Amino acid sequence: MKRFTPPEEFQPSCLQSGAFEHLRTLFNIHEQKNWPLPSWFSPHLNAINANNLAISFVDDAKIDFAERYYEQVIFETGQVPTRTENWHDLFGGFIWCLFPKTKALINQRHVADIAVHGTKQRTKHRNALTLFDECGVVLAISNTQWQQWLRDHQWKTAFVEHRAQWGKTIKPFMFGHANYEMLTKPYIGLTGKALFVTVPDEIFCKNLVTQYQYLDQRLYEMIKTDQCLADNKLLSPLPLLGVPGWHEDNTDDTFYNNTDYFRKKRRIRT
Repeated sequence: MKRFTPPEEFQPSCLQSGAFEHLRTLFNIHEQKNWPLPSWFSPHLNAINANNLAISFVDDAKIDFAERYYEQVIFETGQVPTRTENWHDLFGGFIWCLFPKTKALINQRHVADIAVHGTKQRTKHRNALTLFDECGVVLAISNTQWQQWLRDHQWKTAFVEHRAQWGKTIKPFMFGHANYEMLTKPYIGLTGKALFVTVPDEIFCKNLVTQYQYLDQRLYEMIKTDQCLADNKLLSPLPLLGVPGWHEDNTDDTFYNNTDYFRKKRRIRT
């Protein structure tokens, strides 16, 4: 399989799909003519790590790792090593701006796990944290039926029959920055990992900033108190190109006939 490679140049045209709507609305990223510098995030960033240090983005080449792991550098210094002219790290910066409490908690959980198990042995918890950090999509739902439909791979029920309810009783919020990176060159097969968060109906009437603040707090509580990322069990496959508004071809109902992409739920044999 050919390895995915994002566009080499900064191209605002890559950010026109509905998947990037929140970044366009909150950061005007589509108006950028060239790669933002790490310091570009400063006005948008209000994050404190679990070591009570303010988060800042620093050119990766200027950081002395001193044999420390990436997450340890962030925890010990507050500095996020950021590669310049790099889609992956650019989108990672946006997630720190949008989910500061959750990102700080995930960072702290990585460091605590490393302190016990080292960097070579990865626990189920660290695997789940990483998977969510890279590929997670928060699905805010006020109707728990959505969770059943999507976890059961009832794709046409969720994406076609109830399409008009997207934005009203269900709304996706990207968490995984790798998802964003791959959506710069979308391809059939692109799949994220959904985490369902039950919210009151009125959340969908709030502005986008308020919605992110609410979800950041809820995610923080779910991870810290409810241990929702103790392992991968609560993360459900989500074909990203099937999300209404996230890919131009999905306006045609026949798009969902591709069962190699929109796969049926595997049944466990007993």
